[in-house]
Amino acid sequence: MQSITKALLSRPEISALVMLIVVVVGFSLYAPQFMTYANMRVLLFALPELGIVVLGVGILMIAGEFDLSVGSVFALSPLIMVLAAGRWGFDPYLAIVIGLGVAVLVGYLNGWITLKFNIPSFVTTLGMLFMARSAAVVLSGGFPPPFPSDFPTDLFVDDLGLFRTTMIWFAGFAVILGVMLHFSNLGNWIYATGGQPQAASDMGINTRRVKMLCFMLCSFLAGFAGMVTTLRLRSALPSLGEGVELQAIAAAVIGGTALTGGIGSMIGFIVGTTLIRVIDNGLVMSRIDANWFKFAIGALTILAVILNTWVRRRARAMK
Repeated sequence: MQSITKALLSRPEISALVMLIVVVVGFSLYAPQFMTYANMRVLLFALPELGIVVLGVGILMIAGEFDLSVGSVFALSPLIMVLAAGRWGFDPYLAIVIGLGVAVLVGYLNGWITLKFNIPSFVTTLGMLFMARSAAVVLSGGFPPPFPSDFPTDLFVDDLGLFRTTMIWFAGFAVILGVMLHFSNLGNWIYATGGQPQAASDMGINTRRVKMLCFMLCSFLAGFAGMVTTLRLRSALPSLGEGVELQAIAAAVIGGTALTGGIGSMIGFIVGTTLIRVIDNGLVMSRIDANWFKFAIGALTILAVILNTWVRRRARAMK
């Protein structure tokens, strides 16, 4: 029994899961309409777009790095996509590839600058946050460009009743990346790179290549999430994604991802994202001032770090 308890306490996402259960029960008791089909539909419509970003941000954090530019990539990538199809005359599918290619390029630049000049990724991606956002505003002229009518929106955002096809994309990414992270050599290399970089290097792991891959994956997923949001809205807003980077980092941390790298899980990313979306939705359904949302996210982030630290200490102290 004690070994089972220790195994549970050792899981990085256990604190977030407990908090999610408490929050869901609390909102259900305070606002009976919270658990209705209509509200679950609203909740599941909003969850995947943030969740896809969190997957990339969380994996990069496990590798020991940060990306503050994902919110700007969230806007720039789909904007390029819409411009490529509407203004530059490219085929819609090719325009999607071009937009996602720009996202991957931003990730490559983030990784190359960080690793080449040995500077903190916080600084690199903070600079890229401003650069990418500025590029989005300049290219659009400050206004969303005309949205082409022939984009394959049904493939990405078709309404399936309880959720959109976006949820299927999110689930697909989560399964593929979860298998990669927890059941492959690459996943082991990511954990080793973030948790024990010197030991990983001594073992022959190319930590620079691992981090570069994680930077590019993170930007790709941010661009993809921005793309599906744009297809849903049918408008490429240059202000899209403002604040997404902080919500994504908060979701990863709440889900048990360590700021120092080497600790985190796919389940934790999903639970952290769900918790943030549940709080956002629950405040509205409870008719509480929505301006408390950021306060709640900040408090949960601090509480999650405290709880995760305490739980890990308890797990280590158990025989």
